[in-house]
Amino acid sequence: MSQISVSNVTFHYEGSFDNIFENVTFLIDTDWKLGFIGRNGKGKTTFLNLLLGKYDYQGNIRTNAVFDYFPYPITAVQDQQSCAEFYEELKPDCEFWRVLCELEKLQLNAEALYRPFQTLSYGERTKVLLAVLFSGENDFLLIDEPTNHLDQESREVVKAYLAQKKGFILVSHDRDLLDACVDHVLVLNRSSIEVQSGNFSSWWENKSRMDAFHQAENEKHKKEIHRLEQVAKRTAEWADKNERTKIGFNPVKEPDRCIATRAYIGAKTKKMQKRVMNMQRRIADEIEEKQGLLLDIETPAELKLMPMHHHKEVLVSARKYGISYSGAGNAVFGNLDFEVRQGERVFLHGKNGCGKSSLIKAILRQSMEREQGEIPDTAIVDTMQETGTLTTASGLVISYINQDTSHLLGDLKTFAKKQNFDESLFYAILRQLDLERVQFIKRMEDFSEGQKKKVLIAASLLKPAHLYIWDEPLNYIDVFSRMQIENLILKYQPTMLAVEHDVRYQERIATRVVEL
Repeated sequence: MSQISVSNVTFHYEGSFDNIFENVTFLIDTDWKLGFIGRNGKGKTTFLNLLLGKYDYQGNIRTNAVFDYFPYPITAVQDQQSCAEFYEELKPDCEFWRVLCELEKLQLNAEALYRPFQTLSYGERTKVLLAVLFSGENDFLLIDEPTNHLDQESREVVKAYLAQKKGFILVSHDRDLLDACVDHVLVLNRSSIEVQSGNFSSWWENKSRMDAFHQAENEKHKKEIHRLEQVAKRTAEWADKNERTKIGFNPVKEPDRCIATRAYIGAKTKKMQKRVMNMQRRIADEIEEKQGLLLDIETPAELKLMPMHHHKEVLVSARKYGISYSGAGNAVFGNLDFEVRQGERVFLHGKNGCGKSSLIKAILRQSMEREQGEIPDTAIVDTMQETGTLTTASGLVISYINQDTSHLLGDLKTFAKKQNFDESLFYAILRQLDLERVQFIKRMEDFSEGQKKKVLIAASLLKPAHLYIWDEPLNYIDVFSRMQIENLILKYQPTMLAVEHDVRYQERIATRVVEL
């Protein structure tokens, strides 16, 4: 067991005006199961890269720990090979028998190590790489969002596996995973960094209580500031009035007054003015203390949605419906009966590869045939073979979020123009989703994956629609934005067809789950 001491670390990317970290100091233990929490773009992955020594920084990071990082970068050559051929390139001190032992704990057959890596599913790739990662000794492991793109069953296996381990930092926005796997949290707040014992739920409860206390203290400060301002105003008026009586007097109206009175009035005025200055200093101190209370409070903006009402009750209907692909052999699925009624929020559930995205693309094709817009992956749609019937309501307007973000290129201004969005309104929604203004002038290919997802979510929110089809919209999205989106959907209750493996999100949002 050792410690990682971070002292006065400051870092910014070359060409950037803002520091990612500024005079950051904290201490963590390499024996912990540490959850790393923070908004998109706050620097979680950047900090892991600082530990790995990839960037130069000011300050000190002191430790004798050896770090290893997940996910491993897989080259084009390795993608064609089996993991058994290149695992030592990923982890030089790795022994094959240890990989086999870890793979068994991840409930994956060892034959996956001998298949070309590119043929493995997302879940199989994650399990294979985690087995390699944990096959070393005494490494402190940096695990960056291991459950993205995984189906629910694979998430449960990874969750149970990580719960048995220790000595890692886990970057994740999955509340269920963080609750099950960590015993400490490292949190990047808006203006500070804190380390706390416990899991996500215990931290969130403590944070909610602290935020409520700070809000109450803030209200007390506001009242005190108002009282001091009123007293200062009255005292200043009295001082001004007295000052005016210092020079000149009418001996008929004021026979008892003499020239010596001026000194008395001057002293009295000076005393009052000093009281005013003291009050102004107190007001400034109160304002400074009040502002300090609110710096770390999360106050997500309330998003808006414009769902449209359709004249038909059933928007999508499938009867004995099935999909297969040319040359793929077996059908992806078949004999599916389901429908999406107006007001429902239907979630598609099943393993990776069971056909969730294929079903969505088939529905989108129906919409495209009615001139509802451009559908991605048309090459895949063209090879799709269908059985049974799939129908969509006439005139159906769909707002779609694709799970893939690779098509986001160029700047936001060009993107908004291409989508016929009001640019200022588009920017306003992105700000409400906590995308920093500095991002507005960058190219989208330089965004983090979470920031790219927010672009797609903002675009979907801007489009009034009868049906919102969201395919894994929350991958890489931070916890605070997830809660913000949950509240939005519960308030406006749009008709939705969604794929999402976040258990907490599905429990709150879904009105019905369809198993594929």
